[in-house]
Amino acid sequence: MATIKKKIIEGQEYYYLEHSFRNSGRVEKKEQYLGKQIPKNLEEIKKKFLYELYSKKWYAFFDGIKERFIKDQKTMPKSIIEKERESFAIRFTYDTNRIEGSKLTLRETAGLLQRGVTPKEKPLVDIKEAESHRKVFYEMLSYKKDLNLQIVLFWHKELLGSTKSDISGRIREHQVAISGSKFLPPSPVEVYPLLKNFFGWYEKNKTKMHPVELAALVHLKTVTIHPFGDGNGRIGRLMMNFVLNKFGFPMLDIKYEKRSSYYNALERSQLKNNETIFLNWFFKQYIKEQKRYLNYSKQKVEK
Repeated sequence: MATIKKKIIEGQEYYYLEHSFRNSGRVEKKEQYLGKQIPKNLEEIKKKFLYELYSKKWYAFFDGIKERFIKDQKTMPKSIIEKERESFAIRFTYDTNRIEGSKLTLRETAGLLQRGVTPKEKPLVDIKEAESHRKVFYEMLSYKKDLNLQIVLFWHKELLGSTKSDISGRIREHQVAISGSKFLPPSPVEVYPLLKNFFGWYEKNKTKMHPVELAALVHLKTVTIHPFGDGNGRIGRLMMNFVLNKFGFPMLDIKYEKRSSYYNALERSQLKNNETIFLNWFFKQYIKEQKRYLNYSKQKVEK
């Protein structure tokens, strides 16, 4: 958290923005001069200040991950790549649906998707949505064009078409609430203009922004708009992985066990209108999940 510090130099008061953080076991401090008075646009200055700090801190890690990931892919047999992708698809399907309330265990999800074994005494809706999610995941991987409203509507229709056909592939026309969250999504009349702005933002930033940051913000912005009656989180996480995969980065599975910190980061970002909060959580999570591609003898990630 960036804080304001006042310094008195030769009898004059000066204000600085200060942020302390741990790096490789050491506490480091960065500051930015604000002036003799606290600026009125302080919150905007804070966001930019923290963004620049985080980007410098994380981007080298991300690029190192991508480099080693690509090297692995080039030397790995095709059958092993396909096996790893299928393992990811199963785990991703399990976690993303479990976060939304699915009763299927990881073992049941694997049995269903790999061997066609239908779990006993489990909700039919959970079974169908697991099968649909895996199907959409592979469709997402094979999609060669870029993100647009039409493909997102199609993925949503495929995802929920067999269980919630009345809302699948349709932008919501009613107010919704997020269970357990203080954040209230936009009203129905705001959704389409916000989606239009979102895809405009994406087109403008997809070649300017670091892909890992772009993926995180695609997810955050999508679930904040909350364009559908249900399935917003799952669609947001699919879109997130579409971006990562498109730019050659390993994909991210947000674990069910991490749901509390995940929800908290989303809600705090939404309530405070501060993307940096979620970005900081996302960056740390991405590093931890991709640690196989990092050399920890030279680089240590803050825990």
